[in-house]
Amino acid sequence: MLSLRGGPRRFTELRDAIGGVTPKVLTQTLRAMARDGLLTRHVFAEVPPRVEYELTPLGQSLHAPIQAVADWAESHVNEVMAARQSATG
Repeated sequence: MLSLRGGPRRFTELRDAIGGVTPKVLTQTLRAMARDGLLTRHVFAEVPPRVEYELTPLGQSLHAPIQAVADWAESHVNEVMAARQSATG
């Protein structure tokens, strides 16, 4: 969601921005988000095919809550990592 806030992006741009996600999982996630009305998927009749994803107004409405969670996670990453370490031994 945060990777799409700046406007439409191609699949490879999203994959590179997110990192650590397989193409299959990213494809499934993007299709589910399109199904749920959070983004649109535009397929351009070109060779090779070009696909762009863009947030809908509904998807854009999630920006503030998701950014708040991202900010919280960034502020508390050290505490979370310390808790993980103490839990594992």
